[in-house]
Amino acid sequence: MDQVIKDALREQAAAVDPAPADLADRVLATRRRRRTRSVAAGAATVTAVVLAAVLVPRYGGDEDVRPAGVTGSDDVIAHPHQSPPKDVIAAGRVALGSFSTIRQVVFDNGDGRLTRTYGVLDPTTKTYRKTTRWSWLTVAPGLRTAAVLEKKLPAERVGLLDLATNKVKRWIPVAEGAAGLQFSPDGSKLVVTTYAKDPDALYKRNPVNDGSGKAKPGVDMNSSRTGFAVVDVRTGRSDWHKVTENGDINSRQDFAFSRTGKLVHAGVMTGGVPEQYFDLQGRKADVPPEERYAQWFVEAGISPNGKLVAGDFAGHGKEIAVAVNDAMTGKQVAKLPAQQLLAWADDKRLIAWGCDPKKCNGKGEFRNQLLLVTLGNREVVPLSDFRKASAEYPGRWIPEFTTR
Repeated sequence: MDQVIKDALREQAAAVDPAPADLADRVLATRRRRRTRSVAAGAATVTAVVLAAVLVPRYGGDEDVRPAGVTGSDDVIAHPHQSPPKDVIAAGRVALGSFSTIRQVVFDNGDGRLTRTYGVLDPTTKTYRKTTRWSWLTVAPGLRTAAVLEKKLPAERVGLLDLATNKVKRWIPVAEGAAGLQFSPDGSKLVVTTYAKDPDALYKRNPVNDGSGKAKPGVDMNSSRTGFAVVDVRTGRSDWHKVTENGDINSRQDFAFSRTGKLVHAGVMTGGVPEQYFDLQGRKADVPPEERYAQWFVEAGISPNGKLVAGDFAGHGKEIAVAVNDAMTGKQVAKLPAQQLLAWADDKRLIAWGCDPKKCNGKGEFRNQLLLVTLGNREVVPLSDFRKASAEYPGRWIPEFTTR
């Protein structure tokens, strides 16, 4: 009977359109409320699980793209005495799916490359597992799966890593050499940025000063980016699209999905120059109206309802503040006591880097921690301790937030 039910659900799921990104959250919110009831709660919970199984997009087999229960139902999970974090951090609709530190390795011939050490959320223990196995890793919505690239870049395949077992369940071959990955907002697709050469390679012919007066190898001044591929995660099918407009971009300038997941885009270095937008068939596209004032280097981007956009530094003199703007007009609607906006917890709260208010000048501005900041009342809740290097994770850690 269990198998019959599974088969029926699978057939029904295949016949419906992809669910909106927040559908699982809405179903699970109902599920959480019903947990407080008595015997009837058990049946209601089962019903919610079945609905999620039918309506949430899948990776394949029986695994949901956005399954429930990884972080629990707490609105805010903070660890203000941990840096780098050991236990899960979450707020609102997002959680810290992974973080990374970057180290420069110099070879005997004087060249080198940038290597990453990741802390990846284990959905079973709700702690961050350290790994140096991958050159690139990004966690899918739902916090159960990550897409990974092997050490040598550009890579010939993308792995889907089960975060509970820490094993790759499936390899997806890609054309033209993969070096960057990002999931679509609903987790059903990946955009793979392709390069002819390793974008993390360092060359002695491009020396840079590390601040001590000693020259170290630097990145290639000309990007080798060749384009992007859009991968259907469930089927493994991918279509590669050539992009030759690589002027005025970084050595690594990866593509990302738009807020709706219907377009991909990548930034350029010069301010005031529009970002490059393409549809999923590789054709040039107009900038979506709500993304007209988004800046690619401001990670938080557009609010979930599409009405607000995270802005850049907005302080004056010694004031440390960042702007939140109207997405359609670009006009500032709020100014928050933070340094850098990283993710929207919901339409009213953002996760940001913020420094110690008493030490925000000069060198002190680099002593910062994760904060949850609320629009309007400007309430600030520390989510992590102040960022610093550790024996396990050499270098300052860089967060990646994922819809939970």
